[in-house]
Order: sequence, then C-alpha cells, then structure tokens
Amino acid sequence: MTPYYDRDGITIWNARCEDVLPDVDPADVDLLLTDPPYGMDHDTDYTRFTKGANVARSTHQRIANDAAPFDPTRLTFYRHAIIFGANHFSESLPAGSWLVWDKRSPSGSKNVMSDGEVAWRSKGRGVYIYSHPWDGFNRASERGTAHHPTQKPAALMRWIIDRWTQPGDLALDPYMGSGPVAQACHELGRRYIGIELVEDYCKVAVSRLAQQTLNFDEAS
Repeated sequence: MTPYYDRDGITIWNARCEDVLPDVDPADVDLLLTDPPYGMDHDTDYTRFTKGANVARSTHQRIANDAAPFDPTRLTFYRHAIIFGANHFSESLPAGSWLVWDKRSPSGSKNVMSDGEVAWRSKGRGVYIYSHPWDGFNRASERGTAHHPTQKPAALMRWIIDRWTQPGDLALDPYMGSGPVAQACHELGRRYIGIELVEDYCKVAVSRLAQQTLNFDEAS
C-alpha cells in the first residue's frame, strides 16, 4: 500500500487499521493517542439538536464499526496509550489514570450532550483535567467547523502531546477521524502515523495540515 499522505514526518493511511498496524513496530511508538468507535451506535444526525438549522453542518455519516462493542485490548500493550471514550469499555481496560476533558462553558449554560469526556491513560493512577468549552457553536476554538460527529479540538490534543511527548517522538492514531492529533503533532514537531477508513476524513486532515503549513510560511 501507498500512504495517502506522507510529508514532514506526518504519515496518513486511508485503510483499515488492521491492515496497517502489523507493519508498525510498537517499540517505535512513543504514544498511542486515539479516539476509536465507542460501540454505542451513536446517532450522528445532530439536526435533532439544531431543529433543522445548518443541516449541512449538523448531519454526519454514521461512524464506521460503531454498532458492535469495541475491544480496546489490542491497543493497551503499547508502552504509553491514551484512548478516548474509555468509559464505554472500561471493563476491558487494566488499571491506569484518567484524563477528563471539561467541556462546560464558564457561563454555566447547559451542554447539549455531556459536560465532559474521558480518556484512559496506561501510565500512572492520577486524574488530569483539561478545560476547553465545546458545545455546538459555543466553543473555545474551531468555531463553525464540524468535520466529524465526535470531533475533538486540536487544542486538547496539543495539551496531551505537549505534556506527555518530546519533540521528534512518534504518535500513533489508528482511528484518525478528521485529524486533530495529526494537526497537534505537526504544530509541535512530533512524528505521526494516522489511519482512517473514510477517505473524506483523510481529505479533511490533509486540508488542515496544508492550512497549518500556509500559516507557518506566512509567519516566517
């Protein structure tokens, strides 16, 4: 296979992770950071919240392989792993620490869905909290962009990458989505391997990387 994108230490595969991961040596991976399908058959038609407004931004295609329970065990043997959505399959995870993304607005307005999301971390036993409001168009960043139904802010991924990796480290994301981890790695000088089944999301991720490159060139 040929990578969908391979430039400046960022490699993206448009493929099933099962077809790519056997060729990635776990010993080379400094951090596995990913947001897999949760196994909850998530309803991605968000017009139920917007009452039909902005339909193009509110309706997403269903998440691939989300109808069946997710088994995280094949990801837990990496020396350092951080897996989002882990509250949905925590019974299959060993002891570790937890990251809490607090999505609440300082104004105290009620979130449409949850007040936060959690990720399991294979190292440590603590709880780490990152506050970044994120509710529809009421966001601390990336306002007006809705690339993916379970999209995470690049700012969240930058916080993780900056805290638990070093420049030049390799991050692996087997469920890349629209590429927030790729964007964070590109900005912070980390190497990255991302795998995504849906080509449309690969296109979005590459577009985000291209925009970052443009911004860097303009600033230089």
